[in-house]
Amino acid sequence: MPVITYGLTCSVMIKNFTFSRNLKLCLSLCLLLLTKVTFAQYKYPFQNPNLPTEDRITNLLSLMTLDEKVSCLSTNPTVARLGVKGTNHVEGLHGLAMGLVGNWGRRTPVPTTIFPQSIGLGETWDPELLQQAANLEAIDTRYMFQSEKYRKGGLVVRAPNTDIGRDPRWGRNEESYGEDAFFNGTMAVAYIKGLQGNDPKYWITSALMKHFLANSNENSRDSSSSDFDERLLREYYSVPFRMGVEQGGSRAFMASYNSVNGIPQTVSPMLKNMTVNEWGQNGIICTDGGAYKMLVNAHHYFPGPAEAAAGCIKAGINQFLDNYKAGTMEALNKKLITEADIDQNLRGVFRVMIKLGQLDPPEMVPYASIGTGPEPWLSQKNRDFARLITQKSIVLLKNDKDFLPLDKSKVKSIAVVGPRSDEVLQDWYSGSPAYSVSVLEGIKNKLGGNAMISHTTNANLALAMAKSAETVVVCLGNNPSGNLGWKKVDGPTEGREAVDRQSISLDSAQEALVKNLYKVNPNIVLVLISNFPYAINWEQANIPAIVHITHCSQEQGNALADVLFGDVNPGGRLTQTWPDSLAQLPPMMDYNIRHGRTYMYFKEKPLYPFGFGLSYTTFQYSNLKTNSDKVDKNGEVTVSVDVKNTGSRAGDEVVQLYVKHLKSKVDRPNEELKGFKRVTLNPGETQTVNITLPASTLAYWNVAKHSFVVEKEPVQLMVGSSSADIKGQKNVEVK
Repeated sequence: MPVITYGLTCSVMIKNFTFSRNLKLCLSLCLLLLTKVTFAQYKYPFQNPNLPTEDRITNLLSLMTLDEKVSCLSTNPTVARLGVKGTNHVEGLHGLAMGLVGNWGRRTPVPTTIFPQSIGLGETWDPELLQQAANLEAIDTRYMFQSEKYRKGGLVVRAPNTDIGRDPRWGRNEESYGEDAFFNGTMAVAYIKGLQGNDPKYWITSALMKHFLANSNENSRDSSSSDFDERLLREYYSVPFRMGVEQGGSRAFMASYNSVNGIPQTVSPMLKNMTVNEWGQNGIICTDGGAYKMLVNAHHYFPGPAEAAAGCIKAGINQFLDNYKAGTMEALNKKLITEADIDQNLRGVFRVMIKLGQLDPPEMVPYASIGTGPEPWLSQKNRDFARLITQKSIVLLKNDKDFLPLDKSKVKSIAVVGPRSDEVLQDWYSGSPAYSVSVLEGIKNKLGGNAMISHTTNANLALAMAKSAETVVVCLGNNPSGNLGWKKVDGPTEGREAVDRQSISLDSAQEALVKNLYKVNPNIVLVLISNFPYAINWEQANIPAIVHITHCSQEQGNALADVLFGDVNPGGRLTQTWPDSLAQLPPMMDYNIRHGRTYMYFKEKPLYPFGFGLSYTTFQYSNLKTNSDKVDKNGEVTVSVDVKNTGSRAGDEVVQLYVKHLKSKVDRPNEELKGFKRVTLNPGETQTVNITLPASTLAYWNVAKHSFVVEKEPVQLMVGSSSADIKGQKNVEVK
């Protein structure tokens, strides 16, 4: 109505003035009147989506009281008096967590779509799949938040975990994508893009990376210090986070509990100096849960809560995950911080809220309609995708004499045994799926009534069943959540948040079970369901077939049965080095990876190398070449190789590109992953796989210049199917 009214006014004006002399005046008056109407639609300027973001935030802050500003330093920046509806955080490493484990659903848990653990998602080596998974999670999250039926959760998703799994004893190994910085960064970028969507103006959800940085020990994490040099900071520990900001577009992250070189990350200067000033991170920077208090009672870095609050805010923290208000008000009263300091920090929070559409009319936000119709987590689309990504995550570790796949038309009897055989366990940051399929159920679904399937989790009964069965499928592995309470696990081989593993072997009961089964029936498939590497030396030497799958996927059993019986050819690859013993590992708190940690610096032959995984078919590499023998430091080179499926089954190969610096002025790794691509090939098919290598990724951090430098040197390019299985190599000259 107002627009029509002023349109009529303009018509009257045109009649009353000579057209040729007064058109400019008329149009100016119309524009002024239309602008007034536009502003009249909003009580405050910050509500106007047509104003620049920074102007809107300036206006909002000018209207807020000091108490409201302090309140907005929580994880819910709602200002009810001004009609500002903020949004809380949710967990979502591999699906929205609104379930029972971890109590993320609180008193009214809701099922959601649950994928394999992050380490399993990493083992797909497929960023496109991760982006699709994250997008489905984002839709689940929006639906949960906006649906009249639920109205739960929030739109800031604490994912991905961008930490690096440098040691297989780390209790939170399940949350990481692997041990390589470039690989983790690539996967994190994909997950961020899926969570945030591709709309140019709005996000579906906001991806909050955690935990910045060098946080891969659980024991004493609230007071420990991760110590390493400036080059490792820049070339390894910070790389995935930088990629997440610069390439993925994440504008939110969580500071880690630990110190780095003696300074707690919650108050580290690098929060501003590196992520904000260098990378352009201008959104949310939050503490971890309880980290604010740990500055006083664990790190002993500040004398009291006021000083700790001031330290956090001065460092750039703008959201607290614990009780911070009293300390913050005391810091204000003591003039340790000012209201202007809080204003500056809150700008980042409201930038994220605006990107989520929380300050705009719903009709402008393309995701505002999500929340009507059937729940997305109950859809066939989500079920099918969960099965697909779980299939892609499975790693074949051993297949002696083509023991697998089993022929479902010929199998007459099979014994499914072991403690992990009839359950799908969830981890601490998992949701609860609407349904889940165990290994036993998956095998039953696959075979129907065509074979006799016996089952038990009792070790003694398992031996009797194994004697009378053609094949034994034994399911072993860890329990990712446990049932003993916080900081408690079942034994030294187990780990979880707040508890690192003390052993990387199978626990004694599981080791005894598989050895006793082998004595009565050597036709065994070992299914290792775990989120940790294991030193399964005896099993590798004796068991004919070994498969690795991670926990949590609602389609775990169906996907595994698809692989065991050959409907799917496994193509997953390990994303960590699996040592053959603890003796191959440096001390847990040695964060200098050059001392023999990860595939880049490993000093001995591991049980399984980084990037390893077998297939039911074979592949041949040939014709490795580059589009140029020289590359400018600001340019890029394209590496191509022909890959042929030389077997009788269709299958996936993961082509991996590693580099080695031949004449660097500084110490470099033995090899570094710089590109990869997963391809599907039919029998006899050949594909030319192209991988682009930007010269900038060859840079090292020059400590004297405080910048990355690309050296003039020859670099060896190595292409293969794992870090230990190089099929071809070629040198290029960096100019």
